[in-house]
Amino acid sequence: MKLKKLAVAFYNLENLFDTLDDPHTLDDDFTAQGQNHWTEDRYHNKLHKLSKVISLVGEKSTGTAPVIVGVTEVENKKVMKDLVSQEELKKNGYDFVHYNSPDERGIDTSLLYRSEYFTVTHSEPISLYVESAPGVRDYTRDILYVKGSLYHKEVHILVNHWPSRREDTAINQHKRMAAAAENRKVIDNILSQDPMARIIIMGDFNADPQSDEVRNALVKTDLYNPMVFLHTRYEGSLNHQFNWHLFDQIILSPSWMKAYGNPLEYDRSDIYNEHYLTEYEGRFRGNPFRTYAGPNYLGGYSDHFPVYCIFKVS
Repeated sequence: MKLKKLAVAFYNLENLFDTLDDPHTLDDDFTAQGQNHWTEDRYHNKLHKLSKVISLVGEKSTGTAPVIVGVTEVENKKVMKDLVSQEELKKNGYDFVHYNSPDERGIDTSLLYRSEYFTVTHSEPISLYVESAPGVRDYTRDILYVKGSLYHKEVHILVNHWPSRREDTAINQHKRMAAAAENRKVIDNILSQDPMARIIIMGDFNADPQSDEVRNALVKTDLYNPMVFLHTRYEGSLNHQFNWHLFDQIILSPSWMKAYGNPLEYDRSDIYNEHYLTEYEGRFRGNPFRTYAGPNYLGGYSDHFPVYCIFKVS
């Protein structure tokens, strides 16, 4: 089916773990005997809810499910298989790319895509070396690089989940700066071979669009970050201590813009924050309806809202 518009999205799935104990990672809380009492029923409830959300992102603009969706906080290939087996994603023909990363909790980055529209030609994990103390490596999530064909045009995608802010922004900033630098190595290499390359950098950057690590270290002057216009004091993709943040972003190379006369043209961006994804009442009303608050099971979706870009197809 030829689309007139298509959506590309990113979604932090908030601890999508299976119920099995992996002895090599710190996943004990997400077992039936762990502090979260993570059961098969809770796991499958979350899979069902996430598949519904993913299938609806950008649907009001495109009339269909998103063509490409980067995701983070997935434990392994099994949970990705279980996710695309959900009816809402299965009927839209989703496949995925996933690699295990060295993160100590065992959470990874991954890419969902509809094989009718996007064909993967190359993929690889890009390791990120950062230190928690001099000489002490902090094992964190890989950057997922995927190259493929979208409507017969080559597209490069980088899916990120940068090191956490903790409570003090400055504590881990050097790690996020290292993540930005690693992305720039890949981006600069692609652009050196093809200055008109179509590149999408997406992820949970654990930093807002105006932060030094995003604006100055990653975007610089040769990329376009449409998310900068979406972050306000009243709206974002997550809320921490009653402050909105937009850690979840999709950044583009300029070749997606109208001036370049592409058959795939950037149209607009948004946060998918429909009412059903929010807390309905209480002091956290309007915040993302998450799965857990500490060890307390709420049964929600995620502590992040998805973000997305709409592209016109000519």
